Amino acid sequence: MGLFSALMGNAGAVDKDTLVKDYGQLLITNEIVELGFKLIRDTFIFTNKRLILIEKQGLTGSKIEYKSITYKSISRFSIETAGTFDLEAELKIWVSSEANPSITKQFNKSVNVYDVQNVLAHHVLG
Repeated sequence: MGLFSALMGNAGAVDKDTLVKDYGQLLITNEIVELGFKLIRDTFIFTNKRLILIEKQGLTGSKIEYKSITYKSISRFSIETAGTFDLEAELKIWVSSEANPSITKQFNKSVNVYDVQNVLAHHVLG
């Protein structure tokens, strides 16, 4: 992920092995990391069971919140692809019956946003 993309808050893909090494203690038995992305301080991981959001807080980033969202609680989602001159694509996820998206994430062009959509569709609709 480039410095400019990081400064703009765009997510870049992270290797599965790195995610397991860094966050394996969050996984339950038979839970498999399928896809993961990192922002400057935050990480989100799609597993075969749920979506895990890791958000570092505070000035030092030493306080960390781990959010676990089951796929069955996701009521809808959308992706907006990057245009020709855009630097990013956007993902929005609505949890339960909320009117506004609970989660909004920006992806840089190095991320295939269709892969993200495919994982969500597989788990939310499947």
